[in-house]
This record gives sequence, C-alpha cells and structure tokens, in this order.
Amino acid sequence: MPTVNHSGTSHTVFRLLGIPGLQDQHMWISIPFFISYVTALLGNSLLIFIILTKRSLHEPMYLFLCMLAGADIVLCTCTIPQALAIFWFHAGDISLDRCITQLFFIHSTFISESGILLVMAFDRYIAICYPLRYTTILTNALIKKICVTVSLRSYGTIFPIIFLLKRLTFCQNNIIPHTFCEHIGLAKYACNDIRINIWYGFSILMSTVVLDVVLIFVSYMLILHAVFHMPSPDARHKALNTCGSHVCIIILFYGSGIFAILTQRFGRHIPPCIHIPLANVCILAPPMLNPIIYGIKTKQIQEQVVHFLFIKQK
Repeated sequence: MPTVNHSGTSHTVFRLLGIPGLQDQHMWISIPFFISYVTALLGNSLLIFIILTKRSLHEPMYLFLCMLAGADIVLCTCTIPQALAIFWFHAGDISLDRCITQLFFIHSTFISESGILLVMAFDRYIAICYPLRYTTILTNALIKKICVTVSLRSYGTIFPIIFLLKRLTFCQNNIIPHTFCEHIGLAKYACNDIRINIWYGFSILMSTVVLDVVLIFVSYMLILHAVFHMPSPDARHKALNTCGSHVCIIILFYGSGIFAILTQRFGRHIPPCIHIPLANVCILAPPMLNPIIYGIKTKQIQEQVVHFLFIKQK
C-alpha cells in the first residue's frame, strides 16, 4: 500500500455505525443480541461457579473448561455491550485509545481461547493414551504454568499491535461501518503505509491459531490411533465420548473464527448488512453454545447443574 503524505490532524475519535443500511431495524436486531449475550453470561458464569465450588470437578479437564468459560465471558463482553449501546442509544462515538483497547482484548482473548482448546486436546490425549499417568503428568503445578503460558502468549503477541496502531496517522474517514473495532479494520483508515500491520497480523495468525489447529489435529490423530487399538468396543465408545464435547467446541470456535477472518479479508463484495451481523454472530455463538454443549454431553456437569437449579431450590 503506498504511503500518502498528509498534513491534516489525526482523528482521535471514531464513529461506529452499527449495521449500515439497517439503522431503522437496530432496535429489533438488538433483541436476539441481548438474549444471546445474557445466555452466554449466565451459562458461563454458572459453569465457572459449579466447577469452582464442587471439589469432585477439580480435575484438569474441568479446570481448563473453567478457563474457557472465563475467556468466553471476556470475548463477548468486549463486543456485545458496545453493539447494544449503538442499537439502543446511538452511542457510536469511541476514542482511538478505547478502540485500540477493545481490539486488543478481542484479539488476545481469541488467541487465548485457541490456546485453551489446544491444552484441552493435550488433556484428552494424556487421559486416553496414558490414563495411569494422568494425575502424575497433569499436576496442579503444571496446570498453573499452562495458565500463565497461555495468558503470556495471548497478551504478548497482541501487545505490539498497540504501538503499530499508535504510530499511524488517521487522517482519512473516521466513520467505521461496524459495531466494534478490529485491527486491520482500524488500520485501513490510516494515511500511512500499513503493510507492517498486515504482515504482523498475518504472522500472529500463523504462529498461534494456525499452529494450534495443526497441533490439535495431530493430537486427535494420536487419540484415534490409540482408541481404535483398544480391545473393547465399550472402551472405545467411552474414550470417544469423552472427546465429543471438545470436538464440537473446536468445530464451533474455529469454524466461526475462520468464517469471520475470511469475510473480513476477502468479503469486500458482501454487503455490510450481512457481513457485520455475521461477524457478531461468529463472536457470540461460541460463548453462548459452549456451556450448552458441555451441559448436554458431560454427565458430571449435567448432574451438578440439575442439582443446583432444581434440587437445591427444594
């Protein structure tokens, strides 16, 4: 992208339009957004509460699930309240610093979730391939180190983006046809050369999310190899069943993420009234559905939820 010299003042305030072309329908569009957001908050909060308060669930698999639920709450809270403020109060003005802060947490949380899913795949690999050594390998000390590593990786890789954006001069249009801020979506309004932003964003994607997908795929190939060498059909069924919830969440998370990235990068001909709602759905769907998937497919969590919601009330 060629550099353009401008002597104009750099914009420090931007205007998020919400969903261009559907401004008259914002109030109606906000209803499913609000219901989905409340469902995500309640579902993930309940999941965290049950896992932390029930000692029988203080196992690596459930502790990693607790981390995933926390990341889900952060991810949807970074975007949906802002969208609702636009839909309800036309509060689309956002400062540059706040915009950068929002996209920092959106991108870092996405990478964090990807890392947690990789760790959960490693957990299933150890549980199925080395069941007798499961507790000696996944100790509390190792789990704490994993949590710190996942956090440092997610925040450390995204942190330079703050400086890559702060160096830019935003002297073009300050109207953003979206409900939230995104790295390249914001950078393209700069008058400077943003090739370094594009390449750094691409390198982060390849070294984190794409690498995680490859490692998860390898983990499940090893898991399938071990499962199909089990002598008992019941043992094979039980082993595969323990991976069912995780596989569903992997497909949901990466499927939504890949779709959002592709529409952002290559969907220039997709109307904003289609692209922007889909981008929000891609962010909101995993946090809303993850607790439901684990609640349905994991017997221990299902029993604890039923006990908490119904038996305890009596």
